[in-house]
Amino acid sequence: MSTTATPTDLHFLQLHEISHLIRTRALSSREVTEAMLARIDALEPALQSFATVMAETALAEADRADALSARGDWLGDLHGVPVAVKDLANTHDAPTGAGTTAHADYQPDSDATVVARLRRAGAVVLGKLRLTEGAFTGHHPELPTPVNPWDSATWSGVSSSGSGVATAGGLCFGSLGSDTGGSIRLPSAANGVTGLKPTWGRVSRHGIFGLAPSLDHIGPMTRSARDAAIVLEAIAGHDPLDPTSSLEATHSYSNRLSLERAPLVGFDRELAHTHFDEATNAMLESTIEVLTDLGWRVVEVATPGLTEAAAEWTALCGVETAGVHADTYPARAEEYGPDLSGLIETGRGLSAVDYHRLLESRRAFTGRMRELMSDVDLLLLPGIGVGSPTIEQMAELATDPKLFTAVTVPTAPIDSCGMPSLTLPAGSTDRGTPLAAQFVAGDFKEQLVLAAGHAFQQATDFHTRHPEGPNS
Repeated sequence: MSTTATPTDLHFLQLHEISHLIRTRALSSREVTEAMLARIDALEPALQSFATVMAETALAEADRADALSARGDWLGDLHGVPVAVKDLANTHDAPTGAGTTAHADYQPDSDATVVARLRRAGAVVLGKLRLTEGAFTGHHPELPTPVNPWDSATWSGVSSSGSGVATAGGLCFGSLGSDTGGSIRLPSAANGVTGLKPTWGRVSRHGIFGLAPSLDHIGPMTRSARDAAIVLEAIAGHDPLDPTSSLEATHSYSNRLSLERAPLVGFDRELAHTHFDEATNAMLESTIEVLTDLGWRVVEVATPGLTEAAAEWTALCGVETAGVHADTYPARAEEYGPDLSGLIETGRGLSAVDYHRLLESRRAFTGRMRELMSDVDLLLLPGIGVGSPTIEQMAELATDPKLFTAVTVPTAPIDSCGMPSLTLPAGSTDRGTPLAAQFVAGDFKEQLVLAAGHAFQQATDFHTRHPEGPNS
């Protein structure tokens, strides 16, 4: 966009583009923030993506960013850029309800590490984004469900649904989501945005309301791989407040988006044809054509037990979720919706012996995945194994084993082994809704998936397409 940009035509810019306008003072952070708050006011009644809009503090942060700019201080590519965070990340200046009614009034006295790091990088936090109850599969029956801006009858994903909707709908320039079984990748795919699930431990979980701590990942949801790299730079790295966060060195991800060589990509065609629908398989084949044209080599592989890992995920998650909610469940069970309470009951009902067997199976699966990723640079999967499912379709998720497998196989196992992956727009359905591919890499190879995603997005325009309106 040229320097003649006005605050009314900027909402679909990529994060790095709006950053350039603010840095060159073509627009002030306050002008951009006011425009985004006005857009939220206009569209939020239809989209229902925000749990809390933090207008007063956002404007104060914008003014602070402008004051720093005026005296020549620049904090980086997030300086003055309006973003939003999933409402399971603690904020000292707004409640953190985590999609529940049981914790709806919880007011933290400090920020989650990821929120503190965003603010330290100069970002303007517009508000807190809706999610499913406790970050599991279903929204609490008494709370609104975010609406897919491409089509109101199309699923908006779990559990970072608000993050996907707000980013796709032009209500923020990027957001934070969390991923325990696919909850960055599924809403990124459903809403046509780019979502990065980092390696487990790459990003601190301090101040995050957990679903299942050993499976929970925090990461960015943006409009491009380049933007995801900018956000990851701000939030990644060891945190003494989270002893499980990794000591592995971080990188200047956004400055290293050129691939050192053409990647070797693995693709399990038998898995795809067995479990994914026709639209998804067509998208994957067209993605392979793009990768081949880029000079990448795509080879067929046999993935090691993804279906079994997906089938075991619910019980593994349930045990940890029961522990997270032990103070309020079953003591306040009447405040819980059916999906989250059902998961907790599953966890509470599992024997120690059965849980031990699941842990052993998870460790074995992780080892086999590491072996596979030592042979290829990337593994190609879809973001969702069902092409842009409708709300009506997804209502059958719990009772349709084939649908459950198609949705969970590309995502849940990658949480179990903790490897990084990037989901990015890669096609569209006949009704114009998004389809997405997913690149998985070995542990702590975020730089590789981001560079690969950037290369793909330089060769395609799927990530530049936007919905026309909340009900288009």
